[in-house]
Amino acid sequence: MNQSTLPLEGVRVIEFTHMVMGPTCGMILADLGAEVIKIEPPGGDKTRNLPGLGIGFFRSFNRNKKSVVIDINTEEGREAAIDLIGECDVLLENFRPGLMAKFGLDYDTLSKAHPKLIYVSHKGFLPGPYEKRLALDEVVQMMGGLAYMTGPAGRPLRAGTSVNDIMGGMFGAIGVLAALRERDLTGRGQEVQSALFENCVFLSAQHMQQYAMTREAPPPMPSRVSAWSVYDVFTLAEGEQLFIGAVSDKQFVTLCDVLERPELAQEPGFANNAMRVAVRPHLLERLGEILAHHRADELAPKLEAAGIPYAPIMRPEQLLDDPHLKASGGLVPMQTDDGGTTDVVLLPLTMGGRRPGVRQPLARVGEHTDEVLGQLRKNVTA
Repeated sequence: MNQSTLPLEGVRVIEFTHMVMGPTCGMILADLGAEVIKIEPPGGDKTRNLPGLGIGFFRSFNRNKKSVVIDINTEEGREAAIDLIGECDVLLENFRPGLMAKFGLDYDTLSKAHPKLIYVSHKGFLPGPYEKRLALDEVVQMMGGLAYMTGPAGRPLRAGTSVNDIMGGMFGAIGVLAALRERDLTGRGQEVQSALFENCVFLSAQHMQQYAMTREAPPPMPSRVSAWSVYDVFTLAEGEQLFIGAVSDKQFVTLCDVLERPELAQEPGFANNAMRVAVRPHLLERLGEILAHHRADELAPKLEAAGIPYAPIMRPEQLLDDPHLKASGGLVPMQTDDGGTTDVVLLPLTMGGRRPGVRQPLARVGEHTDEVLGQLRKNVTA
């Protein structure tokens, strides 16, 4: 990635989205250099003002975009939107099935006048028997096997973040990149669809294949039979918790040395991983008694030096001060739409050693309306 350019510079995107899935797709494209124009209704996207667990949605998934207010409920607004779409390479939307068609902003309608348009719909389900259902991340986690595999037996549990919404936006962005490449070859755009349910099933695919190969139903993760004897969360001194994984015989011996209990590795019942797995509850109880006398801040550097996989149990608020995220450039300041500043998480990739970052403040509602529509009027009358 050239120091002065970004890979999607020159690509223009118009975004009709809200909440998480569609905005994630737009943000990825914007971070990679596309000009992303977010269309908001009068008063702004309601996602800006969500309470509770939704309060961080807008700031997390809408950076590097322009904000243009257009009321597509009016004929004038629809005409402005259609004129603007004609100057864009990509359209993103994630509204309920049929809504964009109601306004004449569906792919079948728009592609007649704009055959090069790449049109990305983020839905609950791809075409099929479920396609008209409304879906939420929670709904598809229950339907797609993820909640069953996450919670204890009989207690399906959704993942603690919007995994399908975020990954659905990622797959939408992947579709855009592929469609842009295909358009270079054919000269034509196409419709791309990304869906929550199919995304969640993709996450569960390994467990589906496990059953197809063994004809044994995979148990939920809390009930799983681990392939490794030491692969668990342990409670240390002062109630601190640490995940420790020793996934080979060599690592088990090394762990025993770190804990200053080398004799544990010499016990006949612990001679190899298969034997240790057979008596895993007993082994974990023994290790738990030993680890209860170790402090996490003293043990962690010893585990790291010895090459033993480990992890502290971090809370999201603690990650705002994570030294690796800060030093690696993955957590950077962004000016917010109210004039303040917040640290935001960048895309989890580097390109040519560079992290695609924050290029502009978070847009205020309608901040770029005059700029974008003014230029549009000039182009229309030119």
